Parts: sequence; structure tokens; C-alpha cells
Amino acid sequence: MGSEVEAILDRLQPVNPAAIRRIFLSSIQFATSSPPPSLNDIKSSAQEQLEYMITEDDDSPLLIADSEIKAEVKECVNRLFARFNNALEAMLCEANHSSAEEGKMQNFQSLLSDLSWACQILNKLEIMRDFVHNWMDASDKIVKIVEQGNSTDDIIETKSKVIEVAAKVLEAIGYGTVILPTARRLHGVKVWLPFVRITKPLIDSFTAHSNDGDETTPTPKVDSELWQSLESTFISIILALPSYEQAGILAEWLGNQQVQYPDLTEAFEVWCYRSKVAKRRLSSLGVNNETTASTL
Repeated sequence: MGSEVEAILDRLQPVNPAAIRRIFLSSIQFATSSPPPSLNDIKSSAQEQLEYMITEDDDSPLLIADSEIKAEVKECVNRLFARFNNALEAMLCEANHSSAEEGKMQNFQSLLSDLSWACQILNKLEIMRDFVHNWMDASDKIVKIVEQGNSTDDIIETKSKVIEVAAKVLEAIGYGTVILPTARRLHGVKVWLPFVRITKPLIDSFTAHSNDGDETTPTPKVDSELWQSLESTFISIILALPSYEQAGILAEWLGNQQVQYPDLTEAFEVWCYRSKVAKRRLSSLGVNNETTASTL
């Protein structure tokens, strides 16, 4: 074989695993950092390639994450979340809207985008636990920040990004990827169910209005599949709560104007069935249903 053919074959040889690890570790540190805006395109590319490296498609993943890799990813994401928490605190301390706050909102949106991407990486590596706990701890502050703003383009876009991250966190809770105590799951429902209920019509209305206007302006939107997935997630979380708490949530839902979304009909039907079965079984055992209702 000639030298040209040998050079081509050399390029086709598998990459050294140690080199792959070095690239991954360097990339995850850069992808979870906050570089100058001029480097945003490079950062986006790094995020895309990191996800590609650990994705199993027709080929096996380029990198099989071991404990060291997972530990570094968790550490990088924890630092990212620390910056997110700092941004939350800074915005909560800002009493009046100003041009400076607009800059904070843009930074907040950028951090939300990074967190949404980080969720995908953590989910693939099956290390969502810390992220879920951090998000739940910050939930009240997040909702307060996005609800105190006006219905401007920036606020709608921010709410869309919040929905994206919240959906991934709630899905991890709803389907048992991350186990939380009952009190925390209940609090999560009480925080995010009203937020989602109010936010969906706003985003839908804004999207419809924008589609009738300037098509060159990017329109914040949430995929319909995400709304459906979020609805199913709420049903799963609610049905795993104590019966008394389910009843309170369902009663509030039935009395709300936004009863169409999320549609909790399935949860309502299951609650009715379970309650009737429980009552029948307790009666057959001679147990007073009134005294046990609060413990179901």
C-alpha cells in the first residue's frame, strides 16, 4: 500500500479511549460554564456533541460513563445550578424593572436553557437525583420570579423554558426515577400544577397571536407532546399521593376555570374507584370508614 492509503487507514483507526475521556471532561466543563456571548455557538456545539457521545443509536456510545465521569458531570451541573440560584436571588432582590433587569432576565433564560440540556445528559447517565432535589428546593423562587414579570416576549420565553425543565424534573418524580418523600411530592404538585394551568393558555395565546404577525420574529412555544407528557406526569404523581391529598387536589381542579388542562379526569376516575373499593373492604371488616378516611 502506498503512503496515501496508509494515511487514510491511520485516520480510520479507533480513537484512544483516554483521549475520548479527556475531550468529554473538558467539554462538560466548558458546556456548563458561562462564557462570553461570542463563544455561545461553540458552547452550543459542545453541548450537542456531549449528548451525541453518550447516546446509543445504531452504534454503541462513544463513551461509556463510569463513576468518575458521572461524578464530574454531577459536579459541573451542581456548579451550573449554583449560578442559577445566584441569578434567582439577584432577581428577587431587584424591586423595580429596569434595563439592568432585562440583562438579568436574558442571563436567567440562558441558564434555563443550560439546565434543560443538563437534564438530558443527567437522564442518559441516570444521575438525576441531585438535580431534582435542587430544582424542587428552588421551585417557589422560580415561580415567583416568572410570575412577577409582565406578559412580554421575554417573560413568555422564560416561562416556556421553565416549563421545559419542570416537565423533565416532574417526569423523573412521577415515574420513579427519583424517589421523594410524600410531603415534597405534594408540595411539587401544589407549586407546579397551578403554574402550568395558568401558563399554558398564555403561551398558546401568545403563539397564536405571533403566528398572525411577523413571521421573522422567533416565537416561544412548547411542543404539544410535552404538554401531554406533563399532563400524564401530574396524574402519576397525584395518584401516588395519599387519598385525602388526592381528594383536595381534585376538588380544587374541578372548581377551577382551567379545568381542561391539565385534564385530571383519569386521576379522578381512579380515585373514585379506589375510594369505593376501600370503603367496601373496610365495611366488610367492620371498620368505621369515617375514622379511617383521613389515613387512606
